[in-house]
Amino acid sequence: MDPSQRSYHMTPDEFRRRGREVVEWIARYMEQVESYPVLSHVRPGEILDGLPATPPVRGEPFEAVLRDLDRIIIPGITHWQSPSFFAYFPANASGPAILGDLLSSGLGVQGMLWSTSPACTELETRVMDWLVEMLDLPRGFRSDGDGGGGVIQDSASSAALCALVAARERATGLASNRAGVTGGLTVYTSAQTHSSVEKAVRIAGIGTDNLRVVDVDERGAMRADLLERAIAADVESGALPCFVCATVGTTSSGAIDPVARIGALCRPRGIWLHVDAAMSGTAALCPELRWIHEGVELADSYCFNPHKWMFTNFDCDCFWVADRAALVNALTILPEYLRNAATESGAVIDYRDWQVPLGRRFRALKLWLVIRHYGVEGLRHHVRSHVELARELAGWIAADERFVLAAPPPLNLVCFRHVDGDPATSSIMERLNASGELYLTHTRIDDHLCLRLSIGGTWTERRHVERAWRLVGESAGRIGPDGPVPGA
Repeated sequence: MDPSQRSYHMTPDEFRRRGREVVEWIARYMEQVESYPVLSHVRPGEILDGLPATPPVRGEPFEAVLRDLDRIIIPGITHWQSPSFFAYFPANASGPAILGDLLSSGLGVQGMLWSTSPACTELETRVMDWLVEMLDLPRGFRSDGDGGGGVIQDSASSAALCALVAARERATGLASNRAGVTGGLTVYTSAQTHSSVEKAVRIAGIGTDNLRVVDVDERGAMRADLLERAIAADVESGALPCFVCATVGTTSSGAIDPVARIGALCRPRGIWLHVDAAMSGTAALCPELRWIHEGVELADSYCFNPHKWMFTNFDCDCFWVADRAALVNALTILPEYLRNAATESGAVIDYRDWQVPLGRRFRALKLWLVIRHYGVEGLRHHVRSHVELARELAGWIAADERFVLAAPPPLNLVCFRHVDGDPATSSIMERLNASGELYLTHTRIDDHLCLRLSIGGTWTERRHVERAWRLVGESAGRIGPDGPVPGA
């Protein structure tokens, strides 16, 4: 065949064969993930050194790609899907979510408008309404409620930015979109609020000089009395308070802000209240844990991440607003090339108006598969198991005179430290992470370095938590009165 006539595409038959190999590779990885060191120990630049500096001129056999995946890539992976991954927060995958992502990739949908794939939009709307029911969120967040609705963002960071832009435009009557931010707007977070809100303040043009950081109480929750004082002081000085972010489950310690008290301050003043429940919101699947959402009915917006604790792989943040018009009016732009009959009719949702990018992936598909596979009861079973394991671990820590429990765990995050102080605590963490047996991260509570052990992995069971605690205890046994025992 004349090389100029050659097709370089993977044929459907070859795709079928290679697809089976990839699915088999993923299944094998899921089976073997416990055998890998949880934290990657490659040196900086080691992966780069293993990769050719120039791209291949001619296509390579697919077998060679899979070999290099095992030889080069896997050693540089920190295994978030390991049942002994207890760092940061869960970032869960699961069989149905992976298959949903595969289906989404195969369809290759660009869901920016209803008309570009009606199923992409309408499935998302339905799944978001399901979740309002599943989490017992305010009915006003439903698409068929009183003007609200939900959308899937990539992350809680994007949700915070969209909420802040909507709050900015509501406070200024859309003047900021026309003339730019001229100053005077103020934003309020706690000292434990996720850093994404500060980034959003920068991106939205409000500026960090107008960000007020409110102190927290002994549990790490925002002090509503100090928030009230900060708002009053800004109003007195002529500023315009426009946005408060309350957190349900802080990243550092899992603290839960007093949303009801914060909402009671925001509502009469017209201040936008955004509730970030990125990881902990999943707990509200269980009726006995819905106390975490007390006061959410006062929120203007709310988000949580199924990609953390609801077995739906990254990225997938569920974001609701009580007034969709405020969000859409702040973000909508309609150039001629996007005009179409469905949009002009006003009878459809165009989710491009609910986010920063124009383009949209078919994220709802994997979330739909997860909910249909597990069912509400299946999801509740795993959440309850993780919460119970955290409480059990907290009991073991409290009973061990070598350790101090920072606070009773509200849900699935346990924070604790060694009685001999920061050097001993840090040494334990370094030893454990270097072992490859598990992965922990740290935080600082009451000026003490504390270990964070987050329980929420898809495949994490009691035996993994028991083993983690045994390893912590063994590592603590290597700590002497003057620090780590040499050679231990």
